[in-house]
Amino acid sequence: MIRASVLAFLLDAVLVVAFAATGRASHDSDVLAGLWQTSWPFLAGLLVAWIAVRAWRSPTGIVPTGLVVWIVTVVGGMLLRAVSGQGTALPFVIVATLTLLVLLLGWRLIARGIRSLRSRRGGRPRSRDVAPRA
Repeated sequence: MIRASVLAFLLDAVLVVAFAATGRASHDSDVLAGLWQTSWPFLAGLLVAWIAVRAWRSPTGIVPTGLVVWIVTVVGGMLLRAVSGQGTALPFVIVATLTLLVLLLGWRLIARGIRSLRSRRGGRPRSRDVAPRA
């Protein structure tokens, strides 16, 4: 359980940094030079979200874990960007909100699908393994 929680938090953090890196690269910015400046507000929001929802109890859950992690990461990140003098233009807010939605909830949906497939196949033989009835 602890290992799954740590891995889930690290995956969330990697995806937030990937979001920041992609944004910097799309604006012809030096990705590495400003990566920390762009990503730290969202990483701080992510940390607050994990604590607020106690995400370690259900790290791959979609409701409430995934939704709270997504919303608090975006809102917290935007608030910290605003107070630190970074941009919060409406197009950026929209892109960040939608991108982080896809990233932070997307991997959880994929994990749920994989878990569902495994549980279906675990107890029953696959159709090709069953001899046809005469």
